[in-house]
Amino acid sequence: MAANSVTTASDTALYVYCICRAPRRPRMVRVPRGVPGATPPGLQQVAAALWLVTSSVPLDVYGAGNLEPRLRDLDWVADVAVAHEAVNEFVARGKGAVVVPMKLFTMFSSPERAGADVRARRSAIDRAIRHIAGCEEWGVRVTRDPTVVALAESPGQPQTGAGFLRAQKAARDAAAAGYSGAAAAAEAAIDRLTRLAKDVHRRPRRPEPGTNPPILEAAFLVRSGSRARFTAEARRQTSALAKAGADLTLTGPWPAYNFVGSEA
Repeated sequence: MAANSVTTASDTALYVYCICRAPRRPRMVRVPRGVPGATPPGLQQVAAALWLVTSSVPLDVYGAGNLEPRLRDLDWVADVAVAHEAVNEFVARGKGAVVVPMKLFTMFSSPERAGADVRARRSAIDRAIRHIAGCEEWGVRVTRDPTVVALAESPGQPQTGAGFLRAQKAARDAAAAGYSGAAAAAEAAIDRLTRLAKDVHRRPRRPEPGTNPPILEAAFLVRSGSRARFTAEARRQTSALAKAGADLTLTGPWPAYNFVGSEA
């Protein structure tokens, strides 16, 4: 009879969801299950009032040679991202908790290595915690209304070749004018929202598949006490943008991924 296989520490890595500063040990009752294949999330104290939230993950899934091909499976990566975010949101809801979220697939070979890394970066981590304490992140994405885009870019059905060329030029001019107006309205919206935020991070425009890439994307660090004013202003700007042929999508609140700094 074959012996049962036993997972040892050398078969696993330590997956880190976040660093948490809290006045008391965070409660982990009913914590989400964590990333696929991991042990239930737990705590590792690394300093007074400072914890790592971690799971053990199998190296036959998360080890360097095994992880790379899985990263091409977008459904699996999405499952990891959703689970990672669920744990961070759960911990962030704790009383007095300030969460410094880690990027996906932040892993260490042992708890000792993880603790040593946090202690080595302590100054940067403390700066990040001071910056984001009492705040939450909100995301804003502005795109053109696809119906408006389709109407502006349609040349119609002229009867002659010359008419077709004129119609195409008119459609291009209308599309450019429409984009310019939407972009100006987006800038105005971001300016109004920035006045209600502690910090803002504008994402660079990136080429994306499709015909309607975002006009503008930004993340806002908003004090929790300003949430109602910020979301009310976002609703007002949604209406203003609609008149300019653009859509505003607001997401959040999230842990402050964009405001913790690369050093932390």
